[in-house]
Amino acid sequence: MVADDLLLSRSALAALIEKNDDIHVVGAVGGDSDALEFAEIHRPDVAVIGFDGADSSTITVAEKIAGIPECRSLVLAERYTRSIVRQTYSGAVAGMLHRSVPPSRFFEALHRIHQGERVFDTDLTVAALANAGCPLTSRQLAVLERLSHGDTTVEIAARLHLSEGTVRNYLSSMVAKLGARNRIDALRIARDARWL
Repeated sequence: MVADDLLLSRSALAALIEKNDDIHVVGAVGGDSDALEFAEIHRPDVAVIGFDGADSSTITVAEKIAGIPECRSLVLAERYTRSIVRQTYSGAVAGMLHRSVPPSRFFEALHRIHQGERVFDTDLTVAALANAGCPLTSRQLAVLERLSHGDTTVEIAARLHLSEGTVRNYLSSMVAKLGARNRIDALRIARDARWL
């Protein structure tokens, strides 16, 4: 199964996969809810899920699909943060590759994942394992990442599917954990430590 919000990307990826004689695309869907519903009904061997880097709910869907018996998920990421890579790497997702990967590497990953292996780009793996001493949770890092993009508390809450109060609590907790003066100082500390 191929899942991607963009019709052109989804169609192109499905067409590329179909050129390989031993792989068959059973469906191409757009959106997270459509991907999960299709996977629950049709149980594809591997679900290839496009990720633009903006909404971490796509990673949650990839984890849910990986929890379906006999189904594995591969995330093709356009952009990613360390916290997203850590979430993906530590979860049930079978693999994560950058969208710019050469087709030969992509097909190799598909075959290996189908055989039960996990496949992550080297730079993604390093990002996932680096900075193990970070005192912040992956959710706190996701909030801080959104803050680094200039999002307000309301926007962070909407984007990460949290209440505004929860976002404020995360921000206060991060300031305390990092010994920062305020949220901007917490952001500076996280950037200097390369946690973002």
